[in-house]
Amino acid sequence: MTRLHVERHPGADPVLLVHGFASTGALTWEATGWVAALAEVGRGAIVPDLRGHGGSDSPHDADAYSPDLLAADLVAVLDEEDVDRVDVIGYSMGSWVSLALVGLVPQRVRRLVVGGVGTVEQFGYWGVSAVQAALRDDATALDPASPLGPLLASLRQAPGVDREALAACAEGMAAHPLPLTSVVPTMLVVGEVDPVTEGAEEAARLLNAELIVIPKRNHVTTLSARAFKQAALPFLAS
Repeated sequence: MTRLHVERHPGADPVLLVHGFASTGALTWEATGWVAALAEVGRGAIVPDLRGHGGSDSPHDADAYSPDLLAADLVAVLDEEDVDRVDVIGYSMGSWVSLALVGLVPQRVRRLVVGGVGTVEQFGYWGVSAVQAALRDDATALDPASPLGPLLASLRQAPGVDREALAACAEGMAAHPLPLTSVVPTMLVVGEVDPVTEGAEEAARLLNAELIVIPKRNHVTTLSARAFKQAALPFLAS
C-alpha cells in the first residue's frame, strides 16, 4: 500500500487540490494562495502529495505510476478523510490525475477545475528518455524548445527531490493515454502564453468544459493568478 502525505486545512466542504509533476501540495496550493483563498470563502482543503513527490512514498518503478493508479490513491485519501463527494482542482499533471479520478469514481466528484493542460502529453511528446536524462543531470538532453527544460533545470538544484522517482513517474504516465473526458461539470483554465497547453480549445471541447484563458500568463504564473481563483471559486460554488 502506498503511503501518502496529506495536509487537511480546516473549513467546511473541503476542496481536493491535486498538484503537478515535480511539485508538492504545499508548493502548488499553499505558496500560491489557493488554500488562503478557499479559507476566505469558508472552505477547507485536502492537499495530498502525489506518490513520487514530497512526503509521500516514492517508488522507482515506472509500473507504479499511471493516471489511474494516482487517482486510486486519491480515492483512498477521500476515504481516509471521510469525504463522500468533493470538488476537485488539479493543475498540470494533477489535471490528468483529477480527470482519471472522475473516470474511476464519477459519483465522488461534484465539480472539477483543471488547469495547465491541452491535448499533448508532454513526457511522450518531448521523449521520455530525454526527460529522464535531463532529470539526471544532462542539461543538453531535451530539445531547447521544450517547456520542460526550465522546470527540470531548477529541479537539478532542488534539495530533497527524488529524481529517480520522478524519472519513473514520467515513464509511467507517458505509457497511458490522456483521460480527456469528463462526466461532471468541468472548467479548464490555461495561460495565454503557456506552451504546455497546446490544443486547449480542443481539450475543452472533449471535456465539455468552460475554457478560461488568463492573459499574459505562462505555465508557472497561471497558477498564482488572481484571475484563476476568481474564475474557479464561483464555478465550484455554483
